[in-house]
Amino acid sequence: APQVQPFLPQWLAQPKRVQKRIKDNLCPIRDVPGIHPRLLKKLQMNGIKSFFPVQAEVIPAILQSASNGYLMGRGGYRPKDICVSAPTGSGKTLSFVIPIVQVLLDRVVCHVRALVVLPTKELAQQVSKVFNVYTDGTGLKVVLITGQKSFAKEQEMLVQKKVTGYCSLADIVVATPGRLTDHINQTPGFSLTQLRFLIVDEADRMIDDMHQNCLNQIVKAAFRVENYSGSNMLFQRTKPGPVTAASSCSPQIPLQKLLFSATLTQDPEKLQQLDLFQPRLFTSVYSEKNGDGTEAEQDLNNKYTLPEGLSQCYVPCDLNSKPLLLLYFMLKMNFTRVLCFTNSREASHRLFLLVQAFGGVTVAEFSSRLSPSERQRTMKEFEQGKIQLLISTDATARGIDVKGVNYVINYDAPQFIRTYIHRVGRTARAGEAGVAFSLVLRIQERRFLRMLRDAGIQDIKKHPVKGNSLKPLVQQYEGALCKLEKTVK
Repeated sequence: APQVQPFLPQWLAQPKRVQKRIKDNLCPIRDVPGIHPRLLKKLQMNGIKSFFPVQAEVIPAILQSASNGYLMGRGGYRPKDICVSAPTGSGKTLSFVIPIVQVLLDRVVCHVRALVVLPTKELAQQVSKVFNVYTDGTGLKVVLITGQKSFAKEQEMLVQKKVTGYCSLADIVVATPGRLTDHINQTPGFSLTQLRFLIVDEADRMIDDMHQNCLNQIVKAAFRVENYSGSNMLFQRTKPGPVTAASSCSPQIPLQKLLFSATLTQDPEKLQQLDLFQPRLFTSVYSEKNGDGTEAEQDLNNKYTLPEGLSQCYVPCDLNSKPLLLLYFMLKMNFTRVLCFTNSREASHRLFLLVQAFGGVTVAEFSSRLSPSERQRTMKEFEQGKIQLLISTDATARGIDVKGVNYVINYDAPQFIRTYIHRVGRTARAGEAGVAFSLVLRIQERRFLRMLRDAGIQDIKKHPVKGNSLKPLVQQYEGALCKLEKTVK
């Protein structure tokens, strides 16, 4: 039977297309309209002379939606929600940091007006760092809540109790879902009733996991009626509905949702759960047409974009030769700055111990076994080139921006296309070149290739490695295995 195509709402069917090629389409920061001189100066101080295509499109769109201050959208209308789908490393973070800081620059009273929710601590830290750079010297307060500090300590960072009641110590909160939900439910005085921007980064992850509940709670908290003394009733929000005479007589703070992801779901039902308001979609995920209107080599199902400078290969192999292949790439092919993915924490750890026992490769593991400070140290050493091989699980590496990864090796072939996209997107960032190798068991080969083909990824090359090339490593490898058995016992 023919597949029933789900009806795509207009905004999904006709998105605003953003140029994919980053390096050919840089836009000088002064050419993007409406950016505050103070922020232009900050950008320059941070060595940013040009915006990436995504930033050049999205920054003005957000600024425009708040052009009448943060109370109302243009012409008194409620601002439209914004979705951005663009590959890893294309500059999504800055595209919301700049406009949000700018819109909040002239706020008088401190309230939580922007909330950024991210799936992992690493990502939250990374984003709050960027916010801190651009709010520095503005008086705006950024608070990071990820559970790295005690709950009580976080509460002290968020609210202060005064004789007159509670007051907020944060304008911008950057948080992970679990901890945020705890504060919504358990921190007296933590209020989202003045929230103007809700930013959901890695949105697909946030819709998929149990986090949907978190998003519902945020929205509920944003529209909660608070027992204020009369004066503030002016700004009491009503759940968005049709504009009526009554609802338009008092100024309301609209709640605008900004969603960002490298793999934004195209599934209308999923997006419906987010309850978006007249959303606009910006995407660099599309197939390119040739001059004569025919499709370019990519086909229309090209749902995902990969970085421009990425080459992809796969190596058919059997289970026993996998560790040897990794050692061969490191020692015989002299790969450096390799990020290697396994499918589990155990597999990561075992592989790490094995490579360590073999010797000759500076190796580290990057997993939830490590404390956040150890992870940061490992990351730094990898970026400085002191570690040649970093072995990691998906959970840990999702979304983190690792500088200078030359190779991504999928030691275990990923089971889902999304996992593949996110892994290989750790290299070839910001327009640089990079290579991704996937070690694929012969029994997985058909399924693996079909998964890529279904996603419109066709430029992956088969890269067989002959058994003879691995022979010289076998003896030392068996020695390392014995050594490992002893350690494990």
